[in-house]
Amino acid sequence: MTILITGGCGFIGRHVAEELLNNGYEVRILDALIDQVHGDAEVSVPDGAEIIQGDVRDKDAVRAALAGVNGVIHLAAEVGVGQSMYEIARYVGCNDLGTAVLLEAMIGLPVKTIVVASSMSVYGEGLYRTGDGKRLGYVRRRMQHVKQGQWDPLDRDNQPLTPVATDEEKPVDLASIYALTKYAQERQVLIFGEAYGLDAVALRLFNVFGAGQALSNPYTGVLANFGSRLANGQPPMIFEDGRQRRDFVHVRDVATAFRLALEKPAAAGHVINIGSGQAYSIADVATLLADAMGVPEIGPDIMNKARSGDIRNCFADISKARELLGFEPKYRLENTLAPFAEWVRQTGAVDRGAEMKRQLEERGLVS
Repeated sequence: MTILITGGCGFIGRHVAEELLNNGYEVRILDALIDQVHGDAEVSVPDGAEIIQGDVRDKDAVRAALAGVNGVIHLAAEVGVGQSMYEIARYVGCNDLGTAVLLEAMIGLPVKTIVVASSMSVYGEGLYRTGDGKRLGYVRRRMQHVKQGQWDPLDRDNQPLTPVATDEEKPVDLASIYALTKYAQERQVLIFGEAYGLDAVALRLFNVFGAGQALSNPYTGVLANFGSRLANGQPPMIFEDGRQRRDFVHVRDVATAFRLALEKPAAAGHVINIGSGQAYSIADVATLLADAMGVPEIGPDIMNKARSGDIRNCFADISKARELLGFEPKYRLENTLAPFAEWVRQTGAVDRGAEMKRQLEERGLVS
């Protein structure tokens, strides 16, 4: 089978391409090679992958990329909660219009399967339980509480809530433009699959990490941001108090999940969480990475300020991925930070964290 990977020169895309090539697939990549992601660096992809440079919104480029393919993995997207809140047209244009152009071009072609990368951001806050065990699928923090430093959400009686693993039954709650575009992407793909008889799958990715992230892009993954800061002798910047919890999943596990989604008919029509199934506080992650990079004296900069669009806690229940895909994470955060830290040291990075913070503050998106 020949598989088209849109955005295949990106961090996740390169690992997906390698995973597919190692399992006997032919791989074609369509990628716009935008500066924010790739900069001046030479783009490298696994041997054997064919590359077409082009924007997913370019109908002609998309049609050329689709010629003769059997399946599509759709990764092309602008990524970043903070930036999406002020570059709205850019995010909606690439993520939503780009997906629409891709799907229109697929009509009438012998493409059997499409797998789209969605995001845990569509959940907003993760799942919570009340003190008496009631499940709460819709939780939002009150802005006046956040401004007063009450970071954790409370119930209607101002009692603390307990965060628990988020499953796919939790209703979406779109708290950022980025989340809105990712939800639109997944719904477009699933609606299209049902209408045209394709196997369509949406994978809701949690915080993906590993070697190959864009270290100089301040809107990329948390670990890449922290690594970039530490490599330049600067403390990782952490909004709020650092106790917010996330799920970190290794990019190799994510690549495996995309291959499995292509191969497992039972996954068709489903949205599926892809995470590690573990919860980590952001401050602890920053400390662990500083230790791994040999700079334990550089503690995180806890800003005690909130960023618009951010949520407090969200980590994955991966029961559905286990059931439908046979997915099982192999690369735990605590066991893979040493090679990640070594890669950061060898790669080097331009630290643009302060620039990101300034851009958000100028627009009133930090309080």
